[in-house]
Amino acid sequence: MSAVPFSKISSPLNALLTAIGLLSVATLTTPDLAGETRLVVEAVLAAIWVVYVLQLSGTLLVRRRSRLSGGNAALVIDLLAVFVPMAAFLLIASRDWSLYCAVWLLKPMRDSTFFRLMAKVVANESRNLLGVTSVFGIVLFGAALAGYVIERDVQPDKFGSIPQAMWWAVVTLSTTGYGDEIPQSLAGRVLAGLVMMSGIGIFALWAGILATGFYEEVRRRDFVRNWQLVAAVPLFQKLGSAALIEIVRALRPRIVPAGAVICRKGDVGDQMFFIVEGRVSVATPDHPVELGTGSFFGEMALISGEPRSATVSAATEVSLLSLYAVDFQMLSSSSPEIAEIIRKTALERRGAIPKS
Repeated sequence: MSAVPFSKISSPLNALLTAIGLLSVATLTTPDLAGETRLVVEAVLAAIWVVYVLQLSGTLLVRRRSRLSGGNAALVIDLLAVFVPMAAFLLIASRDWSLYCAVWLLKPMRDSTFFRLMAKVVANESRNLLGVTSVFGIVLFGAALAGYVIERDVQPDKFGSIPQAMWWAVVTLSTTGYGDEIPQSLAGRVLAGLVMMSGIGIFALWAGILATGFYEEVRRRDFVRNWQLVAAVPLFQKLGSAALIEIVRALRPRIVPAGAVICRKGDVGDQMFFIVEGRVSVATPDHPVELGTGSFFGEMALISGEPRSATVSAATEVSLLSLYAVDFQMLSSSSPEIAEIIRKTALERRGAIPKS
């Protein structure tokens, strides 16, 4: 059996194998697990490990054949998934070897775009995150120090040292409030209230920085994708970067499956469409007309405000860019040559002027 196909195990399958493996690890920690059942569960772990060995072998073969240098994170995860459990099995003479299969927790991160996005966001926002973390550390130590000074004589068993008071500070600053360590003095309780309020602010800052970072990164990726789509339309290929930026902001991408109706005859239209990839079928009175990559349709709805003159459906899966009426007016101002081409094409299609 070739190991190469195993290098392309999908992310959902990786996640499923991880879930089964971790469930098996948890099951093996049950004290009264019967001997035969234990063997079956261990066999499941062994089978998953074999799949991961094949995946690692396939990954190495593919990298060797294509001489790839990227994807080092995926390779490291594959190596850990294979060699950590194997080393534990060979070196640890007890049932605890199965616990090392918990390294498979890393497997869902192997091909996940979300984790790569999160890593990029953290890298981009590292200075702000480190700044808030520094504030957290300062408040944490200051709270522990103040708690020690205020409560050490009242509760020497719980606040007898700064390290002991540090646990109370962590629980209070995170607003967890286990209740195992509670200030008894009035000053201590005032301090606890201030620490809790500080904790809410600090965690809100962390959340806000990450949320803003995710939004900016997703918007940046969408802009790059839309730029590539717009640049693929022949009508826009001769424009400068400034005009393209305006069009990218105005046009909105849309994927339509084959056979789906994009617009119907008689409907009121508020947008026109540019075809980036695929073909659409226009139901004309004589015979259907197909439009392909680089064409556009639905422009009469923006120019004259008339209802749709034909039903348009996707002959294949089609990638479209839609332009709304409000954005068309903006495009007419910033790129009059584009708007003129659209108007001329609309008139030609109506037969108002002969095609040249």
